[in-house]
Amino acid sequence: MNLVDARALLVAALGRMNATYGETVFNEWVLVSLRADRNAILAYEGPRPEKYKQHFTLDLASMLRELAGQKLGVGDFAFAADAAGTHYDACIRLGEASYLFCNHTTRTMTQIRQSPLWLAAQKHWAELSQKFAADPLE
Repeated sequence: MNLVDARALLVAALGRMNATYGETVFNEWVLVSLRADRNAILAYEGPRPEKYKQHFTLDLASMLRELAGQKLGVGDFAFAADAAGTHYDACIRLGEASYLFCNHTTRTMTQIRQSPLWLAAQKHWAELSQKFAADPLE
């Protein structure tokens, strides 16, 4: 899958999640490429376009603790239940070196999961991950 198609797929899936949930699930997301020779931010959408790069490493810390000792396959995902504030709450491995990190900048996954609508909204997240498992971002 190319970046344009991946971004469109992501935006549509998050829109379905929000519609099912009844409010915004993740108000920030970033697509990144993490390669041994070069890391790059491929796309960003959220409330802090001028500042997210400055804090990216710190904001990723909760997710990295969650992923410690795991090796996500393409299409696999993880949640950091108590990643507060601007720390990333969710991750999907989109390709060999590509990842999606999502966040709600004022709520944690624990708070998001308290809604009875979360399980229905999560279905769209799982479908998104399956699409990348079948057609990885390269």
